[in-house]
Amino acid sequence: MGAYMSLPAAVPAALATQMKDTTWINILIFSAFVAITLVVVFRASRNNKTAADYYAAGRSFSGGQNGTAIAGDYLSAASFLGITGAIAVNGYDGFLYSIGFLVAWLVALLLVAELLRNTGKFTMADVLSFRLKQRPVRIAAATTTLMVCFFYLLAQMAGAGGLVSLLLGLDSKDTLGQAVVITVVGGLMILYVLIGGMKGTTWVQIIKAALLIVGAAAMTIIVLAMHGFNLSTLLDAAVAKAGDGGAALLNPGKQYGATGTSKLDFISLALALVLGTAALPHVLMRFYTVPTAKEARKSVVWAIWLIGVFYLFTLVLGYGAGALIGAKEILAAPGGVNAAAPLLAFVIGGPVLLGFISAVAFATILAVVAGLTITAAASFAHDIYANVIAKDKSNPQMEVKVARRTVVVIGVVAIGGGILANGQNVAFLVALAFAVAASANLPTILYSLFWKRFTTQGALWSMYGGLAVAIILIAFSPVVSGSPKAMIPGASFAWFPLANPGLVSIPVAFFLGWLGTMLDKSTEDPAKQAEMEVRSLTGVGAEKATNH
Repeated sequence: MGAYMSLPAAVPAALATQMKDTTWINILIFSAFVAITLVVVFRASRNNKTAADYYAAGRSFSGGQNGTAIAGDYLSAASFLGITGAIAVNGYDGFLYSIGFLVAWLVALLLVAELLRNTGKFTMADVLSFRLKQRPVRIAAATTTLMVCFFYLLAQMAGAGGLVSLLLGLDSKDTLGQAVVITVVGGLMILYVLIGGMKGTTWVQIIKAALLIVGAAAMTIIVLAMHGFNLSTLLDAAVAKAGDGGAALLNPGKQYGATGTSKLDFISLALALVLGTAALPHVLMRFYTVPTAKEARKSVVWAIWLIGVFYLFTLVLGYGAGALIGAKEILAAPGGVNAAAPLLAFVIGGPVLLGFISAVAFATILAVVAGLTITAAASFAHDIYANVIAKDKSNPQMEVKVARRTVVVIGVVAIGGGILANGQNVAFLVALAFAVAASANLPTILYSLFWKRFTTQGALWSMYGGLAVAIILIAFSPVVSGSPKAMIPGASFAWFPLANPGLVSIPVAFFLGWLGTMLDKSTEDPAKQAEMEVRSLTGVGAEKATNH
């Protein structure tokens, strides 16, 4: 490891030039990954004969396989690129993202995983509409699903732009080059989902999760070895590299503790992260790919272990990037804060490790956008087309055709949104998606599962109200305008002071669900309520749903 010790001092000046000289290695590794995963997707697609095959992989995955795929779905560009960068730049406050994302899984395990698996078929709307009026609830659930997927897709596409720009040595001001990169990512994503469906997407996620954890583990070991396997030495090096004020990296408050508003922002972020996971449509849909409730539970336990280990790695990688590269150099690189992990890979392992880590990060983005896209497409085809537009005239083959057409539309919208959001911190953009999910979906999921009195009016008020409040607060927050780092830096129409709306929008959504129900004079079918309670708790009758 001694050979690496002389590298960091020279890195800031020569980094860009050295990386441009090795672009061909990055492209080679990246192309190999795409080729291998495309072969896997083609092979997996051979058995896509029914709607259950396309949406839920024929419910053929074990708990361990599905848990690995969930980890692959969940460990997105935000986890790898955004959190590593956030820790490198903001230290302790950056690591709070990791803690929030991990604790969230306990909420998902305890409150929703098994109950949803027992009650639904393919989508979240199956559960929400089970004991309520089908048409309005399915339309509302599909709307909220599409909005959450859109916000999450924005984050992944923005991450793709920064990552591949770094990989190809593009200048951070080369907006046309980055737009081309995002378009290519979108095109690949459409191809994966059109061909492979949920089965192909799941195998890509399993491969990607394994590569990501192995790659992060290797980098963690190298970084620790460079600092004598002593975490204190690594932290001291990060503080020293940061210069004046470097000690703030080890203490709470660098990002969220300066003012009362930033402290409230942190509480809002924590609420969104912890409650949002249990309501993310693309994560919830993964529970339908296993044959039994027992396997659903097992898959969450697997996911918690894999995700927990990975987030411990991000602590070392983030401080390692801060120590070996420095916050200023990271922020100045193409992709900004999202470049910390690839830059660290280059410093400690040269072009080959950079190529591998970049390919893994790119795989991360591809796998997550594929999962999001199939979720959004399934929601539209199954909930809106099959159950609202066509009603009883639909058949599974036509439903899958509609889903495939929807994939293309969603891909095009994601490409456009990704180009607009390019340069934003992906961890932050994902936090917004979590806030929208926690506001629009979670209250209705919990009320449907646990409150017998809950009515259709309560569900609609909660979903539409929570969604509207979250989006309005985001639109008029410092994220969109009124600050140098805003999406529209020149404009200033922000009146909501918090960057994340969760603190306001989540309680409002719960309140609207309660109020809508209490003011509703109609009642729901008690037989349906009783059936849902029995099915969610015992799984009796769930197999009937899986054979649809």
